[in-house]
Amino acid sequence: MLNDNDYDMRVRATLERIEQAIETRAPDIEFETEGEILTLEFPDGSHIVINKQRPLKQIWLAARAGGFHYDYDATADRWVRKDGHELLADLETFAGQQLKKPVRLR
Repeated sequence: MLNDNDYDMRVRATLERIEQAIETRAPDIEFETEGEILTLEFPDGSHIVINKQRPLKQIWLAARAGGFHYDYDATADRWVRKDGHELLADLETFAGQQLKKPVRLR
């Protein structure tokens, strides 16, 4: 399990990576970061919220598709759900559903 510093560093890097990907590859999506919460806003007014869950050392994502919890997989260097779905892949899927067109963030 990650220590607090490693967890904070990895989450920060992941949220920054998502922000940069949206800026360069998904200009139709607005975003705002407030504290440890990244909110994506879509033209139809819907949102996706990504936030830290420090006590559990997870990243949580809430979208129209539901709420999902991701743990850090050190071997693969990525955030994954228990069923193996990866955070960025899920985010592309959920953002694409809400934007009603494909979204590529990786």
